[in-house]
Amino acid sequence: MRDTIPAMEITDLTPAERRVWEAFPRGEGVDFREDPDETGAQGHTWGPERTLRAGVLSALLLNGPTRNGQVAGLNVRGARITGKFDLKFAVVEHAIRLRACWFERKLLLYGSQLRALVLSDSTLPGLTAATVSVDIALRLSCCRITGPVRLQGARITGGLFLQRAVIGMPDAPETEEPPLQFNHADIGTDVIAMGLTVHGQTRINGATVGGQINLDDARLLAPAGTALHAETLTVGTDLRAMRADLRGRVNLTGSRIPGQLNLAYARLVNPGGVALRASSCVAGEVWLRSCPTIQGAVNLRRSNFDLLHVTPVTLPQEIRLDGLTYRTLVPHLPADQRLPALEREAAGYLPYAYEQLAAAYRTVGDETAARAVQLAKLRRHRRTQPRRSRVWGLLQDATVGYGYQPLRAAAWLMALLVTGTLAYGLRPPRPLKPGEAPEFNPVFYTIDLMLPIIGFGQESAFAPDGWYQWLSYVLIVTGWVLATTTAAGVSRSLQRQ
Repeated sequence: MRDTIPAMEITDLTPAERRVWEAFPRGEGVDFREDPDETGAQGHTWGPERTLRAGVLSALLLNGPTRNGQVAGLNVRGARITGKFDLKFAVVEHAIRLRACWFERKLLLYGSQLRALVLSDSTLPGLTAATVSVDIALRLSCCRITGPVRLQGARITGGLFLQRAVIGMPDAPETEEPPLQFNHADIGTDVIAMGLTVHGQTRINGATVGGQINLDDARLLAPAGTALHAETLTVGTDLRAMRADLRGRVNLTGSRIPGQLNLAYARLVNPGGVALRASSCVAGEVWLRSCPTIQGAVNLRRSNFDLLHVTPVTLPQEIRLDGLTYRTLVPHLPADQRLPALEREAAGYLPYAYEQLAAAYRTVGDETAARAVQLAKLRRHRRTQPRRSRVWGLLQDATVGYGYQPLRAAAWLMALLVTGTLAYGLRPPRPLKPGEAPEFNPVFYTIDLMLPIIGFGQESAFAPDGWYQWLSYVLIVTGWVLATTTAAGVSRSLQRQ
């Protein structure tokens, strides 16, 4: 086997750098750690025996020695890396693995083409890698990164791994750029970020992820700002953030999530602002299961979900649901538990919100709940009308429940029939033409008074006087009103069918 001759001089390498240089052609690892559990957190205290110059590593990656039959690669653990690590626009054919390392300056990878980049357990002041292209994977798991991570427009054929990484500084001014950015990036498989902590905004709007984004147990902390900015995000399967702590606005406007948007057990906090904005969003399933009451408004306008899992206790005092469409609403709860949430609509009365809730109940075959929702819609609509227009609505509600409670009219009619029968049975009215009048029947006489469209010959043959005459007037007017409102209610029911 023959080594190629590197272009740079290597006579000034330190012993630590020479170890790395000699291991590079074979892709062998060089481990400077004294403890296998050591990370790069204390790297600033390490001495020259563990120090590597970034310029040496860059030269090694760009023009280092190779060996026939061997796969070269940079594989270092537990090193202190000083100086500028600059690979802007570079084409690197070898894997870069710098785990548990400490970097004096941020990595400059803008526009570079890499095979793989692994920085797990390392500490660094930032990563500038916009428009970077990575063939395999980019791993930042368990990293501590004090400055911004810029991956805008990155193309990563494999996955992006950010498990348990900590990015940004807790006391950083809000005016600074977002600590984590991979907006408009193209990730071939998954973004795995379980347990990720970001102090400031996470910006991923316009990104395309072939698989899922997993933010389970993550902490995205941007109080009074935007914690997750993910407008027009597209994922292949799911966006998960179970048990996540999301302080600041979560913006998913226009996102496309064919699987689950799973925020079960998550804590969403943005008091005085919008805590969750998922307007114009398309998702298969949206899970807000067992979430504490959301602190801040929820905006789901014009979104389309196949399934929505949310309980009334999770929803805040201000919600915006105009145009929200869902097929199934779970868990299945009585209508009287769901309806108060519609009263919290910021835009006021929205007929469509009631129609959508009624349709969800019909989907699961609960016609009783669907009718209760329709009745609540009409009562809410009545409150929006002028005072003089509410009288007819109140009458329809009291008598037949706007057609959704027809038995109520039957009860009224029965009560009036009993009243009239007893009254006129105790004191029959005098006949208008003695000797020609039919035998008096208090039941049919009362029916004649109440239902003008039915005639049994009783009303025209007898004439009450005194208070009984006033009772007849009450029965006539009340019967007419009941008949009219019943007809209106039946007509409305037939139109719904």
